[in-house]
Amino acid sequence: MATKGANRKIILGRYTFFTAILVIVGCIVICRAGYMMFFERHYWETVASRFIKENIPIKPTRGNIISADGKLMASSLPEYRIYLDCTANKDDDDPEFDTHKLLLKNLFKISEGLHQIFPDKSARDFRLHLEKGIWKNSKSWLIYPTRISFMQLQEVKQLPVFNLPSRIGGLYQIIYNRRQKPFGSLASRTLGSLYPDASKGAKNGIELSFDSILRGKDGKAHWQKVMNRFMNIVDIPPEDGCDVITTIDVDMQDICEKALVDELKKINASSGVVVLMEVKTGNVKAIVNMTKSPKGEYQETKNDAISSMMEPGSTFKTASIMVAMEDGYITPNYMVDTGSGVRKMYGREMRDWSWDTRGGFGPIDVTHVLMYSSNVGVSTIIDKFYHNNPQKYIDGLKRMSLDKPLHLQIKGEGIPNIKGPHERYFSKTTLPWMSIGYETQVPPLNILTFYNAVANNGVMVRPKFVSDIVRKGEIVKNYSTEIINPKICSDHTLSEIHMILKRVVMDPHGLGKPAKSKHFSVSGKTGTAQISQGTAGYRKGFAYLVSFCGYFPSNNPKYSCIVSIQKPGAPASGGLMAGSVFGKIAEQVYAKDLRLPAANARDTINSMTPRLMDGDWYETKQVLDALKIQSRPQFAGNFLHIWCKERNSTNAILMDRKKQLSGVPSVIGMGAKDAVYLLESKGLRVGISGIGKVFSQSQQPGTRIAKGSRIYLIMK
Repeated sequence: MATKGANRKIILGRYTFFTAILVIVGCIVICRAGYMMFFERHYWETVASRFIKENIPIKPTRGNIISADGKLMASSLPEYRIYLDCTANKDDDDPEFDTHKLLLKNLFKISEGLHQIFPDKSARDFRLHLEKGIWKNSKSWLIYPTRISFMQLQEVKQLPVFNLPSRIGGLYQIIYNRRQKPFGSLASRTLGSLYPDASKGAKNGIELSFDSILRGKDGKAHWQKVMNRFMNIVDIPPEDGCDVITTIDVDMQDICEKALVDELKKINASSGVVVLMEVKTGNVKAIVNMTKSPKGEYQETKNDAISSMMEPGSTFKTASIMVAMEDGYITPNYMVDTGSGVRKMYGREMRDWSWDTRGGFGPIDVTHVLMYSSNVGVSTIIDKFYHNNPQKYIDGLKRMSLDKPLHLQIKGEGIPNIKGPHERYFSKTTLPWMSIGYETQVPPLNILTFYNAVANNGVMVRPKFVSDIVRKGEIVKNYSTEIINPKICSDHTLSEIHMILKRVVMDPHGLGKPAKSKHFSVSGKTGTAQISQGTAGYRKGFAYLVSFCGYFPSNNPKYSCIVSIQKPGAPASGGLMAGSVFGKIAEQVYAKDLRLPAANARDTINSMTPRLMDGDWYETKQVLDALKIQSRPQFAGNFLHIWCKERNSTNAILMDRKKQLSGVPSVIGMGAKDAVYLLESKGLRVGISGIGKVFSQSQQPGTRIAKGSRIYLIMK
């Protein structure tokens, strides 16, 4: 019994001891946990963040902006910042591997390699910079201060140590998407731009208006340390932005920009705009906004084509005449006396552009009023019929939707300002001056939209900059043509104004003849306006707005276009300056666009086809057939290896046999290839200077051939 009591006592003592130990340990754990929760919370949260980080946003790739002809106009291309993790392999199980030692051992080779890739920093600078990061044991030591391209990144990855996996070699990169425009400044203001801080989005243009579509949607990821290496684990993948297909044609944009800038430099203009638009669809094929910088260079800084609130000048006269025609007051044959070119109107002198050089135009009809752009003629007509009821004239302008905003796809458009008779500052002189494009403000694109409606049989369509939204090659949204006004005027008025606008350009006496083409007819109207100097008014010779607005070909219009140029000082001429730019654009666009049928030509096929070089008939025939140009030989027999010369007729290119004399053959008019082939086949040695067709040859045709003698050809 004593033994049992002793054993029980021992067991209870041990139990009590272990229980006490467990209670003490439990209290310590609880106290320690409480201390960590309340006093060391921030420290342990920091430690935890090193091993796991939630809800890391993954930025999507911004969609591309693509031209109507399928060329990339704005795209997000990857750029990288490169870092060195000097703690790489710190906990690796391999005791023989030491990243620090490996980096230091290869530091000279790495530094020299980085210098070769980035020559702006010396190898010594790279070496000192990397040494500093290694001794600091930095996890994210920036190797190069600026972003680098994908190709440069691949070169860096070929360097010693950096060519190892990032968990061992320590090299890692962070990717960024930078917006680039492969065609540089072409339509750059219309395309728009982004803020340097990508999180702020777009600043202007298509980039801003379609930002939500281009931007895409962020994804989600978390950062976690797995097996001694940090990994980005994607939870929700990002949704890349859609591509935006514009109506801009890169080649046409280039044509318009070059033609405008050449003229701006020639006349030392301060700014200029060009807009080229498809008549039926309203698709803007080119839009150029150039402003002269303090350094004398022309750059796109603001979208004046849609926002400039300038007085349009004489291009507005067409609308005034159409209002009077539509109300039945005048016809193209209606006569108005312009006198000596100066007329007093309610205390102010209305003057024609020629008043001080050749006097007025005297009595002329409405057609010649627009052909000569007579201020006196237009203002006399409008004042005569609308002086007692100016609201009727304003209503006529509104019927043609000249007062309506266009509600464009891009932001920043100006709203037309056409005053009414019940508004402030509408005086007796307002009506006649308004009729010739003063005392009213209409942006250039609004004027073009009006002329485009004239070309489009009276149907006014909204200008369009974007045609489609595309995701992964599939169209998800199409922007169809929108009609602003189904009919701006009657067909009778349209037919009359069509005839007048055609004569403005095609008639030898029309002011718009610099816009004329030899190959097709052009219609339009010139404009030359003094620019108001605020309280100083309109000071002669101070600043001018010269413009031309029209369409081509006249018979079946395909394109409409406006050219508007601001220049300091005289001389100023809408026809010579803006009209000549229009003419260059029209000719080059017409030559580029193979969809324009030959039936639109003003003259015969002689106007539509280039002059051919004399040469081999068989090869010439192949080229003409490929271009779908009708041709017809004017000789019989075997057609192979026959030398011919071309002759244009009304419906085909005729090819006559080229007469070959005995002795030295005549190669005048031939191309270099055929001329050299023919002469060398006769045993002559040929020397050539110049390009083009053979203009002259040193040995006269028909002279006796001396084998091996030299013959020189001049090409022009």
